[in-house]
Amino acid sequence: MALTIYGQQLSSRLLIGSALYPSPDVMSKAILASGSDVVTLSLKRQNPSAQAGAEFWQQIQRLGLTLLPNTAGCKNAEEAYTLAQMSREIFQTDWIKLEVIGDDYNLQPDAIELLKSAEQLVNAGFKVLPYCTDDLVLCQRLYDVGCEVIMPWASPIGTGKGLMNPYNLETIRLRLPEATLIIDAGIGKPSDACLAMEMGFDGVLLNSAVALADNPIVMAKAFAQAVNAGAEAYMAGIMPERQTAQPSTPTLDTPFWHQTE
Repeated sequence: MALTIYGQQLSSRLLIGSALYPSPDVMSKAILASGSDVVTLSLKRQNPSAQAGAEFWQQIQRLGLTLLPNTAGCKNAEEAYTLAQMSREIFQTDWIKLEVIGDDYNLQPDAIELLKSAEQLVNAGFKVLPYCTDDLVLCQRLYDVGCEVIMPWASPIGTGKGLMNPYNLETIRLRLPEATLIIDAGIGKPSDACLAMEMGFDGVLLNSAVALADNPIVMAKAFAQAVNAGAEAYMAGIMPERQTAQPSTPTLDTPFWHQTE
């Protein structure tokens, strides 16, 4: 199902990461099994100039997918800006997944530095996809400075806790109808991804839920199906919840046949 990000049409609404897999071969097969058009990678955590980093980079290149470099590991706007510039030069893309972490315990973004960095990068011509919390005001401010795509978490990175605050996420979707909203971080199982899509989110970005599964390749396929199912359900129009039961086969005005003697 097509998704458009910064003018580029993608065939899948699932975006996937490249870290934590048991081997490069499993990584490649799982990413391809996901059907994703976009793969994230980190310059700070994996240096393409080193031998091991170069081999990893070549493995990613062979997949032929759209690259989404990220600023993982950065803790202020200055670090993020420098790393983004380096990523643009090395990976030849203006896309950047912006991460500016403010707390080492739960890897929660620093809202102040994140917003500052987003504005700097947008002004420098980057197509910014910021990772943030499910804070409505922060999401609004990021959209106002020029981030067409906003990526609130479902729960802290790598926890697998799923959608901890559905109300917050539903409110963000309601209040930012024109923004492209992608759930990033905290997804643990395919049903989490399906639920996010049923809320009207435009996509899901995940890594750990696939990479740390017993069988990452099969799990990648499961997430692809879940994202598609949730998106189709939302587009089809989900029936409203009711407080009372209603029969699926009403008896009103239904003729009854009576046996006569």
